[in-house]
Amino acid sequence: MNHYVRRLALLLMAGFCWTSVHAQDIKIGFVSTDRVIREAAQAKAATAKLEQEFSKREKDLADMAASVKAAAAKFEREAPTLPEAQRLAQQKQLIAQDRDFQREQREFREDLNSRKNDELQQVIERANRVIKEIAAAEKYDIIFQDVVYINPKHDMTDKVIKALNVPAAK
Repeated sequence: MNHYVRRLALLLMAGFCWTSVHAQDIKIGFVSTDRVIREAAQAKAATAKLEQEFSKREKDLADMAASVKAAAAKFEREAPTLPEAQRLAQQKQLIAQDRDFQREQREFREDLNSRKNDELQQVIERANRVIKEIAAAEKYDIIFQDVVYINPKHDMTDKVIKALNVPAAK
């Protein structure tokens, strides 16, 4: 709901700017945040970094899942012939293994999402700085991000991506 209220406020603000200025020229720009995140070199590098950072844990999880699945299949085959006490003990062990796997998987997803958010935030912060620099240099009055529709002539996403792909000065 808050998302719609924000968009409505932006539309009202744009309408107000339009009507209050009348004949003055307003330079408007638009940036697609999704495209910036998909296409900027910094975003691609962050994705590669995360893949490298989490690939071992992901492989370990896949191995753990295969192990739990194999143990479950073995238990299914052998359960009818096992004595009750042994069957219950193996069932408990299988449940514990599955619980450990679920916990590890949840921790992996949480860690991965946290790191993705950190890396994404860095890309977005740099993109916002670049957008402000372009806006100042080219004298834009308003720059929108993530709108429902914009005339392509106002789209400055390519400029932002190009500027982001230039290595930052140290």
